[in-house]
Amino acid sequence: MFELIARRTPWTVVLATCAAVSACSSVDSASNRLVSVVTPYKIDVVQGNFVSREQAQALKPGMSRNQVKNILGTPLLTSIFHADRWDYVFTFKRQGVAPQARRVSVFFKQDVLDRVEADELPTEAEFVASLDSGRPVGKIPVLEMAPDTTPTASAPPIAVAPKPAPALPASYPPLETPAR
Repeated sequence: MFELIARRTPWTVVLATCAAVSACSSVDSASNRLVSVVTPYKIDVVQGNFVSREQAQALKPGMSRNQVKNILGTPLLTSIFHADRWDYVFTFKRQGVAPQARRVSVFFKQDVLDRVEADELPTEAEFVASLDSGRPVGKIPVLEMAPDTTPTASAPPIAVAPKPAPALPASYPPLETPAR
């Protein structure tokens, strides 16, 4: 009996190995088909400072650095080697759409705005429209307040006189302990 089991064991191992290998290839091909149908969700990646056409048009030669910063915000890139130049870089990547990249460079002479170099910039409305992901928007409900919850004019609150503050001490304890 032992001799029969010993003769069949190598064939059993070989058959089990062949079955496992063929099963792996069929699972692998099925998983490849599934991956080609189902794609993972990729988030939108927004990096940098968005500068609109309106903001760029608001810049005028002769403005101070602080005025430029109030309009455009803090620059993304400043360099100690180019102290008179600020760079505003913006990138936007979305799955299935060509990435957007824009650059605005602001040049100063003696801390006063000299010139602006920029790519073609969209207006704020154009940029907001480009953010629309194309998802269908459902019916937007009308917001109304129920008639029984409408605020009514009530009597003004009664003013209460504040309590007087306690008197301050005449002297304070020492901050350090006396030396011995």
